[in-house]
Amino acid sequence: MSTTRTTADACTLLDNDHKAVKKMFKAYEELTQSKARGTEKKKLELAQQICQELTVHAQIEEEIFYPALREALSETDLLAEAEVEHASAKDLIAQIEAMDTADEMFDAKVTVLGEYIDHHVKEERNEIFPKARAARKLDLVAMRDELQARKDALMGVEVA
Repeated sequence: MSTTRTTADACTLLDNDHKAVKKMFKAYEELTQSKARGTEKKKLELAQQICQELTVHAQIEEEIFYPALREALSETDLLAEAEVEHASAKDLIAQIEAMDTADEMFDAKVTVLGEYIDHHVKEERNEIFPKARAARKLDLVAMRDELQARKDALMGVEVA
């Protein structure tokens, strides 16, 4: 298999996570407009799913992707920023996980988390991923497999 632009690599895997979470945030936003019965329970479940996905995503980036980039890139300012953004997101995730949808701040915190993540995704997509793909020392296809295996383990996915 040749490493071409169409080959799914570590950046593709991470970006697919970004897209999946963006859909969840959109679904959450739609639920905040709903007056249907059972909406509060759906919002809570979706918020918990968002928090779990983001927690696992941040962990695989911090354990595998960012350290490899630190070794391969001379400029690491963007990685430092990304890690600060992760810390802010984790703090907000912890607050959301400790709350109930009855709390008037619940929707606001989920919304702000979505805005944080949007900003973070743009920076990764536009700045970090192109630098990663340009780095000659990185095998992003092999890293994709490592990221997926770690993600599966963290999510409790049974590997056959």
